[in-house]
Amino acid sequence: MGRKLLGSTPSPAPLAWLALFAALACTDGGESGESGGAAGTSLSGGASGSAAAGAGRGGGSGSGGSNGAEAGRESRGGGAGRSGAGGRDGSAGSRADGGSSGSRDDAGSAGSGASGGVPSAGGAGEAGSESGGSSGTDDGSYWRPSVGPHRWQWQLSKDVGAPLSVEVYDIDWEASASDVARLHDLGIFVICYVSVGSWEDFRPDAADFPVAVIGNDYEGWPGEKYVDIRADSLRQLMLQRFDSCRDKGFDAIEPDNMDVFELGSDSGFPLTRADGIEYARFLAEAAHTRGLGIGQKNAASITSEIEADYQWALTESCYSDGAWCDDVAAYALADKPVFMCEYEAESFEDACSYAASHQYSAILKNLDLDAEVTFCP
Repeated sequence: MGRKLLGSTPSPAPLAWLALFAALACTDGGESGESGGAAGTSLSGGASGSAAAGAGRGGGSGSGGSNGAEAGRESRGGGAGRSGAGGRDGSAGSRADGGSSGSRDDAGSAGSGASGGVPSAGGAGEAGSESGGSSGTDDGSYWRPSVGPHRWQWQLSKDVGAPLSVEVYDIDWEASASDVARLHDLGIFVICYVSVGSWEDFRPDAADFPVAVIGNDYEGWPGEKYVDIRADSLRQLMLQRFDSCRDKGFDAIEPDNMDVFELGSDSGFPLTRADGIEYARFLAEAAHTRGLGIGQKNAASITSEIEADYQWALTESCYSDGAWCDDVAAYALADKPVFMCEYEAESFEDACSYAASHQYSAILKNLDLDAEVTFCP
């Protein structure tokens, strides 16, 4: 979970950061949306800074979806419905993800606001499939953050608890819709962590993975194995997870272990660099057609081939583990953030200096990725 495949090593901010979200924000009571300034804000993204450049998030959890529990928990058969009433999305847009057949009706094109609010996921309805609806189109309506530095938290192993004063949270895809909504209510963007390159025995869908797609053990992580990223059956399972992220209201996907191809046959499959590039593009399209942004997770060897399809990057130990941080510099040069996680306290001060000079967003975490975090000065 949450680490680089090759060579891995084992005070709240002032509330002034809330101003960063003015381009996307409406009042919490659901009043009219506001458009951003000419240059756009650092996290709402978009060349014009208008509300239309960012993905609408919906105004909290609603009802619907035959398998969706109250508060909009995971449902593969269409998911829990989310109404687009109020919040940051403008007053009119609505979204209903319901029905056991996995159908999806995105009728949010009428979102209103003072200068044009963003409906919750506007656009044409998508025909459902067993993965909950995956035939949408990429209209660019997803989160496009600008280059940092940003204050962010990456927390996978424990409940969110009392949120920190940060701009971005990266949490597990099994988190509840209510957790996502609670963070959104604080103006925080929320990333959905999904391991796209490994099988984990504790996941609710673990029994759905065909034996043929499960490969060698993931060394150092008991109960986890690599997967065959070329297999259509594996990809369908990833689409179902992405559907869950969408239905819970996440803003973007963190595709962990997308760099499994770097292991080649050591993964248990004859994976190649070309397989990694093709899979990365598949993942980006899958996220975008669901109204979600996506970040490049490690996989520095294919940055030049996929950067145009990704909205940000997330690195692990790029400073302390061989100084490969420059390998993702294309993101910062393209006005996209690099969320930089380090695990070595001894080199963190120097890593912060590097991050500051490159507009990266560095934090220090432990390998458990719990609530503990250290920010750069």
